[in-house]
Amino acid sequence: MDQSNGSFTNGADGRSRHPRIPVNLTSRDRTLLLIEDDATDARLIRGAIADARGGPFEVELAGNLADGLERLRQGKIGAVFADLFLPDSRGIETLDKLLVAAPQVPIVVLCGVDDEDIAIRGLLRGARDYLLKGYLDSYSFSRALHNMIERKAMEDALFAEKEHAQVMLDSIGDAVLSTDLSGKITYLNLVAESMTGWSREDAVGRPLAEVFHIVDGATRENSRNPMELAIQQNRTVGLAANSILIRRDGVESSIEDSAAPIHDRQGRATGAVIVFHDVSAAKAMTIKISELAQHDVLTGLPNRAYLNDRIAQAITAAHRHGSKFAVLFLDLDHFKHINDSLGHPIGDTLLQSVARRLVSCVRDSDTVSRQGGDEFIVLLSEVTHAKNAAPCAQKLLTMLKAPNFIGHHNLEISASIGISIYPDDGMDPETLIKTADTAMYQAKENGRNNYKFFEEEMNIRAVERQSIEEDLRGALERQEFVLQYQPKIDLRTGAITGAEALIRWLHPRRGMISPLMFIPVAEDSGLILPIGMWVRREACLQVRAWQDAGLPPLPVAVNISVVEFRDQNFLESVRAILKETRLEPRRLELELTESVLMQHVETATSLLQQLKAMGVQLVVDDFGTGYSSLSYLRRFPIDALKIDRSFVREITSNPDDATIVSAVISMGRSLKQRVIAEGVETREQCAFLQNQQCGEGQGYYFSRPVFPQQFAKLLQTGLSATVLN
Repeated sequence: MDQSNGSFTNGADGRSRHPRIPVNLTSRDRTLLLIEDDATDARLIRGAIADARGGPFEVELAGNLADGLERLRQGKIGAVFADLFLPDSRGIETLDKLLVAAPQVPIVVLCGVDDEDIAIRGLLRGARDYLLKGYLDSYSFSRALHNMIERKAMEDALFAEKEHAQVMLDSIGDAVLSTDLSGKITYLNLVAESMTGWSREDAVGRPLAEVFHIVDGATRENSRNPMELAIQQNRTVGLAANSILIRRDGVESSIEDSAAPIHDRQGRATGAVIVFHDVSAAKAMTIKISELAQHDVLTGLPNRAYLNDRIAQAITAAHRHGSKFAVLFLDLDHFKHINDSLGHPIGDTLLQSVARRLVSCVRDSDTVSRQGGDEFIVLLSEVTHAKNAAPCAQKLLTMLKAPNFIGHHNLEISASIGISIYPDDGMDPETLIKTADTAMYQAKENGRNNYKFFEEEMNIRAVERQSIEEDLRGALERQEFVLQYQPKIDLRTGAITGAEALIRWLHPRRGMISPLMFIPVAEDSGLILPIGMWVRREACLQVRAWQDAGLPPLPVAVNISVVEFRDQNFLESVRAILKETRLEPRRLELELTESVLMQHVETATSLLQQLKAMGVQLVVDDFGTGYSSLSYLRRFPIDALKIDRSFVREITSNPDDATIVSAVISMGRSLKQRVIAEGVETREQCAFLQNQQCGEGQGYYFSRPVFPQQFAKLLQTGLSATVLN
């Protein structure tokens, strides 16, 4: 091949030789910026560039991203060769910052073989090329430089050629679009982009009818393609009267004007140009007002009024055809705490993301509505059998669980869904929504992130739940809560190593109410915050009282819910309670489940580190039931792992559970963390744990939860020596 034009040259052996760099390079093109913090790599790369064909090149070196950005701001850089892993920036973020700083300067990514996937992602983001550090030579740089410079020259020439016409067309007030002879879009000006909703990049190459979708305003039938008419008659033609342009997002506008054929030098039609403008400002305002009256402003979804109308229509159709339909009431789990901790703008963006995902999961004939706050309703307009709603509900749950990348936050959200069926669970919109709402609360009580069909007995439970919530609101003031303490035992010596504080509700009419019944209600209502603060304060006061009475000092553990952990005042409340009660921070243990820690990992890590710096002990509760990983466990400043009772229960009869427990004990030792087995109820379980060298145990085998006076006696007398023999 000819070398004079900078193309590759083949030798006699058929292999490609060095490309020739064009000789008409400017001084700016010959100034290259190398951003590399490794001195050895920088020296090798500089040497390779020096030997590259088409030189000489002046290479300026920056040892970090900040210096590189500063040099780019000074200008006169022809190309950038950048390592993405620098002291002050790492990964694809480095490339993004370079592209923002100098969008017109070609960038070549330098990477090791192990980071080639990052470099490939960089190409998709805007890098011109990438080079592997282990395979650098003058040929590699010659090729990269040749490709970049040649492409840049072509882009500059094309830009100059189009700029004049572009400015003129974008300056007029009318919309202009053109097509080729086959009816494919070749151009849109700015006004046309705005009116059609299509960017020029997205529209070019698409059929005219897809981008310029016009219908008759009276009949709603598709209007005849004006381009075809102009070419067929070979003259300028006006658009049909009452033409409605349907924008890409569905917004409609009345338009008028004309279409004309485009001819080549021989007078043959090569396409058409359509010029149009909006004549529906007043009409568009009326439509907008109507839309706002029926749609949620934040998400654009139908609102409550619109949904009720759609359900009424579905009832009419179902009654006529003898069919069924389903109403799914969806409530986001713990959304309030995202709003409170990260702010409403983040929460609003998350709601918009949720809305888009919900819409993507259903049919066009179905309706997704936002009821307000974090509540959504999905109307499945027709289901053959009630059970057919289940796959859709599961699809919604799965779609919502995918991470949401909003700002600098990786947010995960789940939902609880209640399902009602027409006509089984209601004959009118209000009843169907109410029964679906009732079923949704049952789904929350069953652990969240699941769905439940409405059952008649749920009405009884709903009334019961409401009654519990009402009584909870005054329980603290009426001093109806008490704490019991269950000892933790050293499995080698039998000594009591600590206690877990467990809340009990002594209801004046119902008697002792299990935490399983009132804690979920407290979390959903927000009452868990004052209740949790009371538990922490009361437990610390009790430990302080035991110490003042001359009993051995020991730590007390309290459980922390996700609602408390996300509360913006949580850290300060712990600090204030320790100061008030004069308790050493190391005497307070906070037990958090894996699911609490793994939601918003970065935020959790920061908060745990602050608690650790305070001196508080941190324990992962119910370990093995969540979805944490070893990498995260190493990042968290955890003091102890607590093996969930579900594994301990079967360790003497289920080999799989025995293996899991043994693995957790071994892992805890390797991470230098205490391991506590909870739910120990038999001598055989205790013996197994001792043989596996588990450090501590807790459960009915040693002692049930007891009131403070009884626990004090246990501290004085110790446990029976027979429990460990």
